[in-house]
Amino acid sequence: MRDPSKASAVPGPDEKTEVLPETALQLVEMERLQIELAASEERAKNHWDQYMRAVAEMDNVRKRAAKDLESARQFAVERFAQDLLAVKDSLELAIANSAKADLASLIEGQNATLRLLAKAFEKAQIEEINPEGQPFNPEVHEAMMAQPSDAPPNTVLAVVQRGYLLNGRLLRPARVVVSA
Repeated sequence: MRDPSKASAVPGPDEKTEVLPETALQLVEMERLQIELAASEERAKNHWDQYMRAVAEMDNVRKRAAKDLESARQFAVERFAQDLLAVKDSLELAIANSAKADLASLIEGQNATLRLLAKAFEKAQIEEINPEGQPFNPEVHEAMMAQPSDAPPNTVLAVVQRGYLLNGRLLRPARVVVSA
């Protein structure tokens, strides 16, 4: 047996080292744990790579969505502007020909221009609010004045200025005269 005072010394060629069963089990367990640790580290690395790819993909999706939204805004205005160009052309033609046109053709030209504008509004989903004879609704009407009338109270008697909705959202309230 070895001398306990030489415990840190390396065994010589004539000395045998004994591996105790308890130590062998610990070595086997440590080897198993090292293998599991290496496998866990590999899985963690794979998960980190997947996470970083997902973050990059989400960033790309966000950028793409912002670009698509900006593009949609630009093209929506572009389509509406193209529809308004026909209205402008019609007005310019009416002004250019006003000196030599008779009253009936001027009125017909104005009506045609108004139809072009109504068509452009319809394409842009702009709805007109003309509430004459309806009950007053403060959400879409603005009372300009109240006057005595035989109509029930808070009934719209006249429309001073029509209101407009854009895709169901109030663009401008209808300015109205209400019964007192």
